[in-house]
Amino acid sequence: MKILVTGSHGLIGSELVTVLEREAHTVVRAGRGESKVPGDVTAVVHLAGEPIAGRWTAKKKQAIRESRVAGTRALCEALPESVRVLVSASAIGYYGDRGTEPLHEDSAMGKGFLAEVVRDWEAATKPAADKGIRVVNLRFGVVLSAKGGALAKMLLPFKLGLGGIVGMGRQFWSWVALEDAVGAIRHALTAEDLRGPVNVVAPQPVTNRQFTQTLGKVLGRPTIFPMPGPVARLIFGEMAGELLLASQQVLPLKLEGSGYRFRYRDLATALRAML
Repeated sequence: MKILVTGSHGLIGSELVTVLEREAHTVVRAGRGESKVPGDVTAVVHLAGEPIAGRWTAKKKQAIRESRVAGTRALCEALPESVRVLVSASAIGYYGDRGTEPLHEDSAMGKGFLAEVVRDWEAATKPAADKGIRVVNLRFGVVLSAKGGALAKMLLPFKLGLGGIVGMGRQFWSWVALEDAVGAIRHALTAEDLRGPVNVVAPQPVTNRQFTQTLGKVLGRPTIFPMPGPVARLIFGEMAGELLLASQQVLPLKLEGSGYRFRYRDLATALRAML
């Protein structure tokens, strides 16, 4: 299979390219902001987008939206007839802050900036679907890896014994190991019946308190320094409310229903393997 990958130098993209090349696929890396697609490509994995971490200034929010919505639409409009499947990144931010409600692909859209971005991001793949291309929108949860992303940023303070819960610690964090994030992409490329929104999260979401305690136990360090909600909002602004303090208990119903088998189903096992 000849596969075009955007965002190929990011956490997920770099790991994906390594795995695909090991499996003897031909991988074409798209440059940043590039929407040109070679005429003999048979599959596209679209992972590019402005990082959402950081304080959400008006300029940052515009970059987040434009990179995902306008960038995705331009790519989809440029796809040649040779493309049979588009696997496009999305996010569980679609569901907003939902407390303890179990969330699946048919759950209603939530409220907030991220929910609106994800709605428009997924809608931007319509030009591909209109061409008869099978489109899979992978709604990623928090992707865990010691190589980068959220977990890598947490490791130093936790190793120093400075880790703790965020807010009240009751909010659900739906996570997925990097290996399963890549596995889900590979599965989506070949699972012919899989299309539309697909949650890419481990089957066992945890609360922030459970995550904190598990990470501390794996590292053998205490977790006694909490970050109260007001402090998180003061430091991170709007991002804190939608990423750190929002509760999303998301389940991978379509992914498991299509036959995907998770390598890491529970957090403790995943963290021990990574760390």
